Amino acid sequence: MPARLFLSSGDPIADRRFDFARDLQLRGDLAAAADLLRQAVELAPQFASAWFALGEIRQELGEREAAVEAFRRARDADPLDRHGAAMRLMRLGAEPVAAMPASYVRTLFDQYAPRFEESLLTDLRYRGPSLLFKAVLAVRNAEKKAAFFKRGIDLGCGTGLAAAAFAGNVDRFIGIDLSPRMIEKARATGFYAELEVADLAAGLADKPDANVDLVLAADVMVYVADLAPVLAQAKRVLAKGGLFAFTTETHSGDGVILGAGLRYAHAIAHVRAAVAAAGLRLAYLEEASARDEGTIPAPGLVVVAAKA
Repeated sequence: MPARLFLSSGDPIADRRFDFARDLQLRGDLAAAADLLRQAVELAPQFASAWFALGEIRQELGEREAAVEAFRRARDADPLDRHGAAMRLMRLGAEPVAAMPASYVRTLFDQYAPRFEESLLTDLRYRGPSLLFKAVLAVRNAEKKAAFFKRGIDLGCGTGLAAAAFAGNVDRFIGIDLSPRMIEKARATGFYAELEVADLAAGLADKPDANVDLVLAADVMVYVADLAPVLAQAKRVLAKGGLFAFTTETHSGDGVILGAGLRYAHAIAHVRAAVAAAGLRLAYLEEASARDEGTIPAPGLVVVAAKA
């Protein structure tokens, strides 16, 4: 994963306290690290990075209320919430599961871009695009149609891994991603006729009705709490018989949860209901893992929804 985000306090002494605290935290001396971070925020009360690090340490020490307070102070100090304090508050049960802050996602993947493919393919054994390709082929075979598409949209395109898997089957690809640095990587592949920096639903919203044959979202819906807006826009832009193929993580309970890896997991029943509510036909659903979490495959779903 990317290096830790650091937002300077503007006070050199407070910043040095933070650096020393991080070193102690990495060595496992959490109490001493917390003490230095407290000193840092006393010097610079709006020091978002120090508040966030203090929240992490308090959480690790089992001090829930102190962690909640620190994460809230981190978010207040940086209204863009580039550290993702809101995500930690959700995990602690201090706030309900809701959408990720867009600035957090953009910052995360801008930082991640230089080693994104290496991390996914080597460390996480990422296999999302190949699973989607297999699923789309299966749907097309069942429909007795060729798996060739004139126009496609790659949502959350990243560096272009999904487009690479479908390059021989899609004549013209549009890539959409929230991270400008990911878009730069995708542009270098030559797989895309168009690329744009946008949120998933917003990126679809300005596309014409019934104008594409395939929409892909590989390892993207794990960053989407509410599937409905994306599904609704996908249905609108798809031509008759078009497909929306996506992966997501799942869990054995109900609804949507935020997992320990700070990605959303959608229950199978929830996905089925969301696809139906969008007016799409569930053409394919299989339990399959798109990536590992540590050394264990993360429970996941591969979904293909069709427009009648």
